[in-house]
Amino acid sequence: MLSERPCPDKFYRDVMMRNILVIAIHFEAPLWTVMANTNDRPFILGLGGTTNPASSTEQALAISLQAAADAGAETELFGSKRLCDLPHYLSDPAGLNDTGRALVESVRRADGILLASPGYHGTISGLVKNAVDYIEETAGDDRVYLDGLPVGLIVTAYGWQATGSTLAAMRSIVHALRGWPTPLGVGINASGGIFRDGVCADDMVNEQLHLVAQQVMRGSHRREFS
Repeated sequence: MLSERPCPDKFYRDVMMRNILVIAIHFEAPLWTVMANTNDRPFILGLGGTTNPASSTEQALAISLQAAADAGAETELFGSKRLCDLPHYLSDPAGLNDTGRALVESVRRADGILLASPGYHGTISGLVKNAVDYIEETAGDDRVYLDGLPVGLIVTAYGWQATGSTLAAMRSIVHALRGWPTPLGVGINASGGIFRDGVCADDMVNEQLHLVAQQVMRGSHRREFS
């Protein structure tokens, strides 16, 4: 029986770079100038992180969200502190607390979402999944759940294996909520400590974080189409 051998990091990086180039060529356009020079500002919600506000996950999300803001979007980061302030969904007989109500209203306003999670034991973290569960509050809205919204996905993990399975789980969640995962999902091996003080030292990862924001921005102006 053959032993399982991990593929080298270079293989994964080469595959990711090829995917980035294909997507960039397909979507070639002066996005950053188009969005920034109009009054039609989409609202992009950045949702995710960990219990640590300086986590790789939240830093990656903030970089991507800033790219959307630089392109002209109105943005909001719903990160560590507010994630921790959310009770388990429907655990309080009194209903949602102020943080929960604020999250639901931000989801209702959103023209696009950047969703970021660490890969814990091969899947989305409980903290982020709990926040996603609050989207159930929109089940009776005219726009149910994330219907028609572009959702960019970001995963950080200490190794490559969890990035793929977590991205797959997040895509399934977005599909279940009637959203549109962007073509590029960003999987980041953060084991090398590439994030520090809000800056990513890896140029390829930076490119991916900007590209996923670009794709969410594009999709945010299509959701009204019938």
